[in-house]
Parts: sequence; structure tokens; C-alpha cells
Amino acid sequence: MALSIKQNISLKPYNTFGIEVVARLFTTIQSIDDFKALVKERAYLENEKLIIGGGSNILFTKNVDGLVIKNELKGINIVFEDGEWAHVKVAAGEVWHDFVMWSIEHGLAGLENLSLIPGCVGASPMQNIGAYGVEIKECFVELEACSLNDASLKTFSNADCRFGYRESVFKHELKNKYLITSVTYRLCKKPKLNTSYGAISAELKAMNISSPGIKDVSNAVINIRKSKLPDPEVTGNAGSFFKNPEVSAEKHGELVARFPNLVAYPLPDGRFKLAAGWLIEQCGLKGFEMNGAAVHDRQALVLVNKGHCLGKDVYDLSSYVLQKVSEKFGVTLEREVNII
Repeated sequence: MALSIKQNISLKPYNTFGIEVVARLFTTIQSIDDFKALVKERAYLENEKLIIGGGSNILFTKNVDGLVIKNELKGINIVFEDGEWAHVKVAAGEVWHDFVMWSIEHGLAGLENLSLIPGCVGASPMQNIGAYGVEIKECFVELEACSLNDASLKTFSNADCRFGYRESVFKHELKNKYLITSVTYRLCKKPKLNTSYGAISAELKAMNISSPGIKDVSNAVINIRKSKLPDPEVTGNAGSFFKNPEVSAEKHGELVARFPNLVAYPLPDGRFKLAAGWLIEQCGLKGFEMNGAAVHDRQALVLVNKGHCLGKDVYDLSSYVLQKVSEKFGVTLEREVNII
């Protein structure tokens, strides 16, 4: 298919917040050859570039005066396997949840706790996505990415990506320098289930399942997520808007003295991770609405578009939440969503 660069395209269908903004230039790539052709185009060379996948971790606060490139690379292949492990190479444009379902159907464990996370596979290492006690860095092998300068292909190992909590090198030094084309995961044929985090065990019990498999754990996670989180198809949102903040043991002690019911989790280095949703809820902000943007009434970590609000309205609401949490707890929340 010939490369097509369109003008003045609405990005509302391409972001899960459902924010109406316009890209001055827009194109899709469905192969690495497409991208190699694109980097020679005048529209590419002369404009700022923004790469998107599922649009599930973006808040558009203005029109994009440049070129938006939608990554639509597809394909899932087992590139190595033995009696215990399979290495699966997944194109960056594959829908994350579809890949998780594929892995479960093929009896491959490791991603079941990450069911129903919105977005595409290419975003998974950028964010080091995680949920219910699992982060992708635990089963990540490598990724391939094209340089935005000349489309040359480079392989990044787990160590190269410098994963942290919702962090990687692609959010810092290598931000806007590479287009991720594929990610390879190491999945297990002999499942070691992780059901201790959050409400998974309770949900499995409610489902009358005493000896769960990976499909059961996935179903439990899906049930929990659906009960707490809004469907982006119905209510615009980007999932968790804020990171859970990490504080020193001393700060944790001060907070527990003032707030005995504080929700916190000990970290290996002696610090504590606080539940940002709990902090926001304690500020009385659950369900709080401002100019058509709101804190979700079932999960305070999530901000939602109640209808036709602007990206600026969501951003202003997030600033208000940051202010109130800082005033009450002396803790600074950090936005997880990319602000454009």
C-alpha cells in the first residue's frame, strides 16, 4: 500500500480520552518498509513528529502542528521455545489485551495479571506497564526499534531499557528518538501464578475456583478491572492518571502517625509506595467534577471526560488534584499520562 500523508485529521478516534484535536499531518505505517519510505518524505523531514499506538496514555491539550504517525505494525511469532519457555516476538501495533489473550490461548504464562490494560504492545516497554503485582520487565527479553533519524534498526536488551516504576529510557534520554517496531517476551509453559496482590484471591473465591489456571487469573483480573474502571468506549479516560508515589520510611512514619489507615506497601529499599487513589479519595475528590472533567466515582486514580471537555480541562483538574493531595499529605503526585 502506497504511503499516504493526510492533512487536518481529527485525532478524536485515536485517543481514549476522546478529546477533539486536529493533526495538521497524519499517516499510518504498517511495515518497517513503510517507515523507511516515510523518513525520506519532505513532510517527515520538515515537521515535528508524534508517534501514537492505541492512544491510551495520551492527553491532548492542543492541536498537533506537525506529523502524527500511527504505528499499525502487526504480527505475533514464537521465535524460540523449549520444554519450559517460549520467546514470543510481537509487533508494536498489536493490541496489548489481544496479545495477552493469545498467550493464554497458547498456554503461556506471565502476562495474565496484565489483562485488559488498554493500549498497544509498543507502549508496554516505554511505560514498563504493570498491574496486580506484575511488571512487564519481569518477562521482557528485548525490543527492536527504528531510529527516527535514518530508520536504522537497533535491538535493546532488558538492561538497555533501564526499567523503573512506570519508567524506561524511552521516557527520558531516548524520548522521541526511536519508533518501537517489536517486543519479545519470555513466557512460561509451567505457570507460577501470582494471586496474592489486590483482590485477585477474593475474586477467584467469589468465582468458586480453588485451583486456578492462567485463564482463571486473567478472568479474575478482567472482572476486577471492569468493576472499578470505566470503559473508554463509553467514558473517555486513559486509565490510571497518576503514579503511586514512593516516600521514605521517615515520611511514611509521619503519615501513619497522622493517618493510621494509610494504604502503603513496603519496597525492597526500605521506602514505601503509597496508594495514590486512597490519597485522592481522602481529599474528598472521588466523583469531583470540573468543567466536564471528573475524578472517577469508583476509582479516584482515574480522570474521565464526562462528554465534550477539552484536554485543558482534564489537565486543570489533574493540577487541582495534585494541589489538594500536596496540601493534605505533603506528598507530590506525578502524572502517568503523557501530556501533549
